[in-house]
Amino acid sequence: MLKKRKLGRNISEITVGEKLVINAKIEDKDLLLYLGLTDDANPLYIQHDYASQTPLKKPIVPAIMLTGMITSAISKYLPGPGSHIKRHDIHFLKPVYHYEQLQFWFEVKGVDIEDHSITIAVEALRDEKEKVLEGTLMVCPPHAISTLDSRFLENF
Repeated sequence: MLKKRKLGRNISEITVGEKLVINAKIEDKDLLLYLGLTDDANPLYIQHDYASQTPLKKPIVPAIMLTGMITSAISKYLPGPGSHIKRHDIHFLKPVYHYEQLQFWFEVKGVDIEDHSITIAVEALRDEKEKVLEGTLMVCPPHAISTLDSRFLENF
């Protein structure tokens, strides 16, 4: 028996105004894993002694790590597995520090059937009140596949 794999939603199932909220807290283990994978040795991300001498006063979370949290939400939830980002424009308004609680808000702003893309606005709030980033993404939802089973997605 073949196990069916679940893809995200087709473009015809997505409507303007849909929303998604993701809560996240950045821990040291997450930062160390990111820095280890990317070989990024920027002292502003992990060295408290250095960061304390800057206007930021303490280490910050790398902007690309925050971007990764956004792209992960697109891949997992809206529209979900099988989708990909065609373009993103993200503005980092305020630094994000270690251990902060963030809330990412996503909203579908446009659906373009002809281009097979959706426009999603995103913003992240610190402690549910202070906006630390905002942006827009153009996303290609998964394409419908006639027969989808484990033979086609062995590495999925």
